[in-house]
Amino acid sequence: MTPPTADPALWDGDPPTTGKLSRERMLACALEIIDREGIEKLSMRRLARALGHDPMSLYRYAPNKAALLDGVAETVLSQLTVDSTDPDWTAQLRAVARHYRQLALTHPNVVPLLVTRPLATPLALRPRGTLRPLEAVLALLTRAGFSGADALHIYRALFGLLHGHVLDELQELVDNPDETDDLLRLGLHRLPIGEFPLLRGLATALASYDGAAELERGLDILLAGLSTAPGSTGDCTPSAKTA
Repeated sequence: MTPPTADPALWDGDPPTTGKLSRERMLACALEIIDREGIEKLSMRRLARALGHDPMSLYRYAPNKAALLDGVAETVLSQLTVDSTDPDWTAQLRAVARHYRQLALTHPNVVPLLVTRPLATPLALRPRGTLRPLEAVLALLTRAGFSGADALHIYRALFGLLHGHVLDELQELVDNPDETDDLLRLGLHRLPIGEFPLLRGLATALASYDGAAELERGLDILLAGLSTAPGSTGDCTPSAKTA
């Protein structure tokens, strides 16, 4: 006799999969749920249904939802590659920035985790996978001749730019997509012209926002400045290496 199947309504849109449970499989499924519906829709019970396992079995791999979210951020950041042996540190940082932006566009619902989760967890307690990009960038820059302190300064400046950029790019700009007039399409006509004349006047520039080009402009300014500006421990240019 064929056993009865579970009511699909209990799955919340996630038919349970089959197979042995692992941390990698659990986090991949959690990422899929967040990609589709957002962080707020993810729960241990929902994830267990999607995986076809008892909720208690998940706690072997994540003791709570905070650890689960850390793991999802780690899963995405594990895809960020840094070639710490690249002799051209500015080109490598530019490549890292482009890759990070692409990950953000691929997983926009995960961006809040990438930006805010590190702030909620002490550095040494974060999942090791989230620290590997930092370690690799530090290796890249110290190999180029920067001091450790200046390498850390550059990393913070770069990822400060990236976090601000992806949050800016992913925000909803369009108020009425059917409008052809930029002012109306972005809803800027609602702003009093006497208080916001410059912002209203930038409607066309705002409507033609090019995320890739904006990132390149930001990197041009940042990397040029980091190559010449003094750092907290002296000149932020790499020191000459002895033969």
